[in-house]
Amino acid sequence: MREIFITDVSLRDGIQSLLATRVRTEDMLEIVSILDKCGFWSLEVWGGATFDVCLRYLKEDPWERLRLFKKHAPNTKLEMLLRGQNVVGYRHYPDDVVEEFVRRAYDNGIEVFRIFDALNDTRNMRKSIETAKKVGAIVKGVLSYTISPVHTVEYYVNVAKELVDMGIDIISIKDQAGLLSPKVAYELVKALKLEFPNYLVHLHTQTTADLAEMAQLKGIEAGADMIDTVFYSLSCQTSHPPGETMIYVLREFGYEVKVDEKLYQKAGDLFASIRTKYKKYDVLPPYPDVGVLLHQVPGGMISNFISQLREQGMEEKLPEVLEEVVRVRQDLGYPPLVTPTSQIVGSQAFLNVLHGERYKVVTKETKDYVKGLYGRPPAPISEELIKKILGEEEPIYHVRPADLLEPELPKVREEAIKAGAKSEEDIISYALFPLVAKEFFEFREKGEKLPPEEFIEEKRENIPVEFIVTVHGEQYHVQIAGRGEPTAEGRPFFIRLDGKLEEVILRPLKEVESIPSPYGEITSAMEVKPKRPRPVGVGDITSPISGKVVNVKVSIGQTVKEGDVLFVVEAMKMENEVHSPVEGIVEEVLISVGDVINPDEVAVKIKPIKI
Repeated sequence: MREIFITDVSLRDGIQSLLATRVRTEDMLEIVSILDKCGFWSLEVWGGATFDVCLRYLKEDPWERLRLFKKHAPNTKLEMLLRGQNVVGYRHYPDDVVEEFVRRAYDNGIEVFRIFDALNDTRNMRKSIETAKKVGAIVKGVLSYTISPVHTVEYYVNVAKELVDMGIDIISIKDQAGLLSPKVAYELVKALKLEFPNYLVHLHTQTTADLAEMAQLKGIEAGADMIDTVFYSLSCQTSHPPGETMIYVLREFGYEVKVDEKLYQKAGDLFASIRTKYKKYDVLPPYPDVGVLLHQVPGGMISNFISQLREQGMEEKLPEVLEEVVRVRQDLGYPPLVTPTSQIVGSQAFLNVLHGERYKVVTKETKDYVKGLYGRPPAPISEELIKKILGEEEPIYHVRPADLLEPELPKVREEAIKAGAKSEEDIISYALFPLVAKEFFEFREKGEKLPPEEFIEEKRENIPVEFIVTVHGEQYHVQIAGRGEPTAEGRPFFIRLDGKLEEVILRPLKEVESIPSPYGEITSAMEVKPKRPRPVGVGDITSPISGKVVNVKVSIGQTVKEGDVLFVVEAMKMENEVHSPVEGIVEEVLISVGDVINPDEVAVKIKPIKI
């Protein structure tokens, strides 16, 4: 009787696939304790998008989450998904950052590293594999699966050979978009087991197009040793097969699975009630996305597209954007659509549709990708497109991208401490996400907590959210942070009064007309309006997309040439450089790092120099 090992990925890929990764640590700890008693080979609970989301949205320390998970799961190996040289971010980091991150992750509780590169360029995986092995961890070397003319079974076997030579312990197939068919699963696993009979083969596949259960079964039939599942209440749609079902089926076929399915279901039962708290993120349709077999966009990217298009008033353009994704992916040499290439291809497709012209506006990441700073594209990019995007620059596909990067930790350390870093882990967080980490450190320093999840609203149309209120001549800055459902006592609101978070109950006006205000008579209340004017001339520079300003490159009085970078805006996890359309002198800079900017607002005013 052959044993099949199972890794549960509910609390990493499950929440990432279905709930935008927004589930708070406090809602998962009891579930971690139950999963720890189930008998899994490992629990994947960290990495992927969880690190960024903890800092950016949940205002939690991802390192503390990991330590808490380890405390609640002392008997089971904890696993993480690592993006090779991208670590848990969206760009290549220098080797010293990669090495220190892997060491700190291991010291804080990670025993298994599942390491991939979006382009299957193993040069980008070498340093993280080498470091993980050095500290004593188990390494799953990943084949990022996709469908294209170049991604054949032979192609993947050759990638596996390179990974085996680097010292990996387990060969892992990563089907992040749910594209792996039962036929190909059988053929690929069979080929890998023939070539590497002494290696375990692990199969990670998602249920987006409802292929995953069939693919897992055929993969196991061909010799796969390990699969990933989630408990039932986080399964299907763009997630993973329900583990309870797969255990039942595998045992019927005579395989041994040492997982307590009753305890597993108990964890699922507990999360079923927790999931209702996150209903605003729980927006995917209940049926399979068979369109993914054509556009290959992972489920998480679809929601990003919808959000970005909605902000631009172009929600009906989603089908056009998905069609453009197919064309951009082909243009760029058929990269698998997995972070960060899914964001690179998706953002570029979005901009192509937004501006009505292909590659009129090109993201910094697209330029870096075409140049080779992310590695070698799986298939050649046309010379015409290279010229259009890079101009006179030449690609550097023969160089390992990280070899071009200087060590960062020595210079980052001082910056991070000034920004509020209190530990070595904080310094790594800052090295990976400087602006996001700084905002988290400031939030932590104030000792605040976010309002309860069910009171945080994503959309607040028609709700004034920021005011200057004057009471007896004194001004107060009021921000509405969230609101709850009406009750018999009134409606609960979470507000920030001059930066301090307060909970208040607001009752209908007729009930409180006779009650004197403890602050005195309110004499005026004025909603804060945008400070930036609308563009009227060629020198009024705007952002091509709604996003957060992450870098301002110019100052008042500076002379700029046509094409110079003025500022950088982050949107859809990608950085978009905004270039000057004219030669001139900077008259006004209306943005700062951390500001949110919209396309209809002037960010920089330039006085053109007449030639």
